Amino acid sequence: MTEVSSLTGRLLVATPALADPNFDRAVVLLLDHDEEGSLGVVLNRPTPVGVGDILEGWAGLAGEPGVVFQGGPVSLDSALGVAVVPGGTGGGAAPLGWRRVYGAIGLVDLEAPPELLAAALGSLRIFAGYAGWGPGQLEDELLEGAWYVVESEPGDIAYPVPERLWREVLRRQRGELAMVATYPDDPSLN
Repeated sequence: MTEVSSLTGRLLVATPALADPNFDRAVVLLLDHDEEGSLGVVLNRPTPVGVGDILEGWAGLAGEPGVVFQGGPVSLDSALGVAVVPGGTGGGAAPLGWRRVYGAIGLVDLEAPPELLAAALGSLRIFAGYAGWGPGQLEDELLEGAWYVVESEPGDIAYPVPERLWREVLRRQRGELAMVATYPDDPSLN
């Protein structure tokens, strides 16, 4: 088996050619990627469900819009909290209830009391479900040209207008990839 270079902490940006409706113009933050598979959350799929409707204590800490996001098609009945802890890239101890994933980005223990993390959090998003790939599955999709792999920025997690995140992430890339941001929603109308 070939060694898998970890993409943890990077973004998968759906190419216009990706046909799966679950990932149409999706921006996925990879939370885990190794030889056993990959797991991430779709950053730009807000739902109409308020965070306070399901996790009341966390509502005041969630960024705008204060709704639950559909993290992907797997386990929609489970919740994941992803947060940025400013200064979380340093060598200091991580706040209780937060586990670093990459840089200042980490997972929040939603069973912990919210006040335990309130002072440390810079931004928080709650996701219902996640996107998952088995061993080698994501690598196959990358070879097929389904995804662009780009660096994440801490602000991507709580981007205030999630519907524009796909274009914004592409626009900040260099060269031809930035041009993909202008790709029309419906190319047949072009």
